[in-house]
Amino acid sequence: MRLLGMMLVGATIYAFEIPNYFDWIVKKTQFLKGIKATLAKTGLAILYFNPLWIARHLLFIKLFSGQFEAIRWNLLVIAFWSFLANILISFIANYIIQNRFKLKWRFLGSAIFSALMAIYYALSETIFS
Repeated sequence: MRLLGMMLVGATIYAFEIPNYFDWIVKKTQFLKGIKATLAKTGLAILYFNPLWIARHLLFIKLFSGQFEAIRWNLLVIAFWSFLANILISFIANYIIQNRFKLKWRFLGSAIFSALMAIYYALSETIFS
C-alpha cells in the first residue's frame, strides 16, 4: 500500500507542483546572470524542499503505511533535523539540477534525487527520533 500510495502522490501532486515550481524559478531568475542566477536558482529549489515539504512527505509515508497513530507534531521536528543534516547534499544536487540540466530534464533529475532522498526521509525518523 505504501509503494502504491507514494506512486500515486508522485504521479499527481509532485508531478504537478514540482515542474510548475521549476518553471516559476526560471521566470523569477530570468534576468539574473552569473553567480547571482546560480545561487538564486539553487536557493529557491532548496526553499521548496524545506522542512515542511519533508514533513508532508513523512505524513504521506505514515498514511500509506497505515500508521495513523504515528502522525504527530514530532514529524515536523524530524523533518527540521533531516533538512539540516542534508543541506549540503541538497545544495549540491539542486545546484546541478537547476543550473546544469535543461528545464525539460529538471523534473526527471529532481525525481531521481527525490527518490534517493525518500529513502533518507524514511530513515530520518529512526535517525532523528
